[in-house]
Amino acid sequence: MMVTAVCVGRDREVDALWSRLRHVTGAEFLAVSGDPGSGKSTLLAHLVARHRAESHGTDDTGATLWARVSPWQASTPGALVRQLLQDHSPDGTTDVETLVGGLLAALGPSADTPSLIAIDDADLADEVSLQALLTLTRDHRACRVLVVATTSRPGARLVGQPLDELRLESIDPQGTAEIAGRRGIVLHPAMREELTRHTAGKPRDIVALLDEVPAGTWSRSGAQLPAPRYVVAQVRDRLPDIGVPARSLIEALAILDDAEPLSTAVELAGITDPLDAIDEARRTGLVTCDGALTPAEARPRIVTPLVRAAVLEVLGMGAVGEAHRRAAQIVADPARRLHHRVAATPTADAALADDLAELARARGADGAWAEAAGLYRQSGRLTPDPLERDTRVTLAVDSLLAAGDCTGAGALVPTVESLRETPLRNATLAYLAILRGRSAEAQLRLDRAWGIVNVEREPDVAALIAQRHVLHNLVRCQGSELVAWADRAMEMAGSQSAARVEAAVIRGLGLAWSGQPEAARAEYESVSATIRYGAQAQRAVMGRGWLQLGLDEIDAARTNLEAAVSMAQLGGSTRISLWALAWLARVQFLTGDWDDAMRSVEAGRALARSSGIALTTPLLNWTATQIHSLRGDWEEAHRSIAASATSIGDYEIMRIPDLLARAQLAEAAADYGKVRRILTPLVTMAESVPALSEPGLWPWVDVLANAQVLEGQFDDADRLLRTYESRSAERGHRSSAARMKYARGRHLGATGDIHGAKRTFEEGLELLDGLGLRYDQARVNFAYGQTLRRAGKRRAADAVIGTARDLYLSLGAASYVDRCDRELKAGGLAGTRTENRGSSRDAGELTPQEEAVTALVARGLSNREVAAELFISPKTVQYHLTRIYAKLGLRSRSELAASRR
Repeated sequence: MMVTAVCVGRDREVDALWSRLRHVTGAEFLAVSGDPGSGKSTLLAHLVARHRAESHGTDDTGATLWARVSPWQASTPGALVRQLLQDHSPDGTTDVETLVGGLLAALGPSADTPSLIAIDDADLADEVSLQALLTLTRDHRACRVLVVATTSRPGARLVGQPLDELRLESIDPQGTAEIAGRRGIVLHPAMREELTRHTAGKPRDIVALLDEVPAGTWSRSGAQLPAPRYVVAQVRDRLPDIGVPARSLIEALAILDDAEPLSTAVELAGITDPLDAIDEARRTGLVTCDGALTPAEARPRIVTPLVRAAVLEVLGMGAVGEAHRRAAQIVADPARRLHHRVAATPTADAALADDLAELARARGADGAWAEAAGLYRQSGRLTPDPLERDTRVTLAVDSLLAAGDCTGAGALVPTVESLRETPLRNATLAYLAILRGRSAEAQLRLDRAWGIVNVEREPDVAALIAQRHVLHNLVRCQGSELVAWADRAMEMAGSQSAARVEAAVIRGLGLAWSGQPEAARAEYESVSATIRYGAQAQRAVMGRGWLQLGLDEIDAARTNLEAAVSMAQLGGSTRISLWALAWLARVQFLTGDWDDAMRSVEAGRALARSSGIALTTPLLNWTATQIHSLRGDWEEAHRSIAASATSIGDYEIMRIPDLLARAQLAEAAADYGKVRRILTPLVTMAESVPALSEPGLWPWVDVLANAQVLEGQFDDADRLLRTYESRSAERGHRSSAARMKYARGRHLGATGDIHGAKRTFEEGLELLDGLGLRYDQARVNFAYGQTLRRAGKRRAADAVIGTARDLYLSLGAASYVDRCDRELKAGGLAGTRTENRGSSRDAGELTPQEEAVTALVARGLSNREVAAELFISPKTVQYHLTRIYAKLGLRSRSELAASRR
């Protein structure tokens, strides 16, 4: 019987199938294709069960016919159709038309609910039945029926006919976790990824391993996963006999890394004719050459991780150990040689542990932290001395954090916390606190680490602690303190140590935040000349791009940040990639490349989720909130704000973008009182946060001052602007100076100095010229136009607001395009021209300004909010409302709103 199936990780496919079935208007044929074990049968069973459940108890329903084809039915003409029809089957017939007639009779008359014919394993079906089904869908199109057939053949062709196809792809780690959860198993986050990778996301293999592997395996990371028993049995049956060259080659490939050249595998296998061995190995289906057509292109490898694991299990422990010992004598790469030595060593080995630790240090200095973490962990397992073992385990966790794997490191934290207190232990736990956004915890642990370290005896550890202080002050946005700790780290660390390199590549940002932009530029020139290659170069390139964004070097910033993102493929750090994506999204937002910015945001969010690093999430969400609110997608904008709320730590680099995002959302909704309430705390924060006071990265002063002006707080706006106008001028920072002029122009216009306002706005636009900051250009033009309109210069206002509208339209900023349209309408210039041609306005007709006020009041805005939106005073709004009521014969705001529905 067909059992009810639960589809996990297949929501998209389930929805697609159900929608296709519910909306079918005629007879259609759909193939569901996927590799064996991909969940085709379960998906089909779910569809059948759901269709039956929806149809149960109703009179006017479509039929549900289903069949699961068996191998022995392929040679029996009409067998599939007879299985579908059950008791109504025409006995023994092989006539296609008769079979079609039987199907039509079983389906019955056309119903409001379409019928479903479901066929599992259609690859095995007899040709006559498939012809009958295709004839049904081709010749009886008025019949509302969907035929769904599962197949393992890509391309969706049955009896030579092409079909519509729904391809089942691998499920993702979240789907893997859901499958485990339904079996009462909670997967460690790192194990979700590993199990998905190991099984290629095939539900059948995932379920098999969850059932067969001991439950304790799933709660930790780093476990080596076996193959399901049925895969081991299949591989055992397909392996050539022992001693056959193909068998020896397959075993060698299972032992070696895929990156090893074929010559290494041939030597390990001890064969003389590799080409014949490759051909025979490929015929087993256990080895592939990925489309190679000539011997020169042949790069044979085991087809899947499951097959590799199965081959090793068939080999047995003794043979696997011996193979790894021989491989250690053959491979050239030092890291792989050590890997083979480790794999062949079941007990403690001090010399091997020391070799591993030394290689880990070298890899760490190069920035290859993920590799260093694995080496330290192996070294710890093989180290006989308990104290040395504790140190290496701690270094493994520290290296995972440097690589940006907070999830993997977090799994080992209980182990580290159980160890005796050392400066290294405290520094490592502080590092984790930093990446999770916990400033107070990080400060306590760093202070303790620095307090107990002996600088003379442990200079490397002292340098590491100092470098963690550098990171801590980076995300606190502290310039001078960052530079001081960077100098300490560089003084104590070795010339090629990782701590020295990291301190050097961050020091330039500290100089910029200390009011020394030229020194910061020089620092990155020096660092870039020193570090040209390898994973450490990603840190230097990202840091330089971050600095360049803050210094208005927009094109250079984009180039370096894009390079830092791409360098992740060369072994860079997840942590550095996250910063690069977050700041690249800012560049793309400012230059108007909003689709690219959202792609960077989504890539950063995915990386943050998988790594467990919380620091950059508010920064990413700030960009997302700006784009969504400017596009008028309020639901997504609020969702971004809510996402930040769940990840906000107590670091300034998290709190500042969260406040800016909330202010942007309020400003886009013309709620300037809320903007002021959100941003006013930054005035106090800036007194102790140098990066917030320096022009460049954090555009908050102009937003707050603009809100203060529109709220009538002219003196507050003037005081705020005076401080930061002088700083922008002193630094020669063009975009920041332009933003100050944007707000100062507002202030001058609002206080009656229209000539000063015009001059200030023009100066702001001139400063922006050539920088490519399209969003800022639109913003200045919009404020300029509003100011001109308020001063009664409608023709000039019309031109400037038209420019702003064109810019906002090119950006896709729908909410501000609408505001520009209201401004243009409220200006009434077009109406005036009409009047000048001799037409007259009816006494009851609203003026453009009154129309604008009416529209906003009808939306529920208060007088103050309408005034801020239209850049007029609340008294003017009330004056317009009085006239509107009189003209329309209304008495209240509610009646006005009702009249516009």
